Amino acid sequence: MPVVFLLQLVVKNLKVKNALLLIASLLFYAYGEPTYIFLMLFSCLLNYVFALLLSEKKSKFFIALAVIMNLALLGIFKYTGFLLTSLNDIVSLNLTVPEIPLPIGISFFTFQALTYVIDVYRGDVGVQKNYGKVLLYVSFFPQLIAGPIVRYKDIAREIDERHASVDDIACGLRRFIAGLGKKVLISNTMAMAVDFVFGISTEDLNIASAWIGALAYIMQIYFDFSGYSDMAIGLGRMFGFHFKENFNYPYIATSMQDFWRRWHISLSTFFRDYVYIPLGGNRKGRLRTVLNKVIVFFLTGLWHGANWTFVVWGLFHGFFLLLEEFIPRLKKLPKVISHIYTLLAVTVGFVIFRADTLGQGVMFVGKMFSGFNFSAEANSLTVQTLTPFFIVMFVAAVIGCGPLSKYVDKIKHLEITPDSTKKQKCIYVVSFVLAVIVLIWCILRLAGGSYNPFIYFRF
Repeated sequence: MPVVFLLQLVVKNLKVKNALLLIASLLFYAYGEPTYIFLMLFSCLLNYVFALLLSEKKSKFFIALAVIMNLALLGIFKYTGFLLTSLNDIVSLNLTVPEIPLPIGISFFTFQALTYVIDVYRGDVGVQKNYGKVLLYVSFFPQLIAGPIVRYKDIAREIDERHASVDDIACGLRRFIAGLGKKVLISNTMAMAVDFVFGISTEDLNIASAWIGALAYIMQIYFDFSGYSDMAIGLGRMFGFHFKENFNYPYIATSMQDFWRRWHISLSTFFRDYVYIPLGGNRKGRLRTVLNKVIVFFLTGLWHGANWTFVVWGLFHGFFLLLEEFIPRLKKLPKVISHIYTLLAVTVGFVIFRADTLGQGVMFVGKMFSGFNFSAEANSLTVQTLTPFFIVMFVAAVIGCGPLSKYVDKIKHLEITPDSTKKQKCIYVVSFVLAVIVLIWCILRLAGGSYNPFIYFRF
């Protein structure tokens, strides 16, 4: 990133800038997936050709074929093992299950390329006749492997015409460091506790350790993914691209519907615009609306991974959304109770999401509400998770995902203009001083260990 960024500053010609970013992005992906880079290139070429065909003729056959081929690629590489294993279990077959490595970020770049083709078909965006620009749009390294899902129409103009001012570069770098801090300092710390707790045998798990693991995980997954989104948005801005926000404080939601307006916004928007509304949305009666929502949340769960835990997690959320629709009183509860109900449902759902198997998830949830085992061994395991650094980072996580962080958010988006007050200028300077401190702290943490698993890389 530093080398590519400095070269971008030196190069003035936009075509050369785009070529440089494209080469860097392909090398970046090849570093992690030397073989599967050809899969990504093929996926981009496939959608590039379909978009050209659809720009000439709005053919339902071509758009259907584009969707089928994209989903087929995703299915072969992501779901073949899952489907064969499920068949073996359900109907007692003895089919050979091939071990197909999962291409990094395949769910993200497949959906992103598909939105481009569909938007061309709908007439929402003009077709791009330069394959290199389509490839740059899909493979741009800041958001290639873990999102957010960016629509072509949102950055089409910036591919052809962009300028990163000094403020853009500075604020983008500050945003990148904020995301890095979320990931390295908070998410990684939560992850170690989560892995420890979920590794404890069911017999030794008690209500205290179960809740520590559950609460640590909702913090881990939020700061992991929102941290990555911050890094992608920050890097994009440094290069002159403006990506939309992907999170809006989901843990302050007062209903499950509100939660999904705030959580992984690019994915929930994708399913709304490209699945729910085309299926008929809520325009074809209540029964059809229920079916459409079940389909959407089944697919949302399945998109996250080839495991029944993800499918059940998606349907679990769909159940609560339907509950809120059929029982309007749930939306009229006092705000505090609504918030507790939502957070509790989200936490239980994420336990199932994190579990290796459905059985483990069910048992873990059971321990959260009935694990009254306070033996010396169980208590010792609980205490082992409560290190001083974990406690400090957990408090920081609670503060960082709550309403108080909105004040921090104002600082995150603060820019200096001729009308800025002296106070705003001081805050602006202090925010960069703090960013440098966080960056140095992150470097020290990264140098001292190798525990950095991004949750969404495997999706």
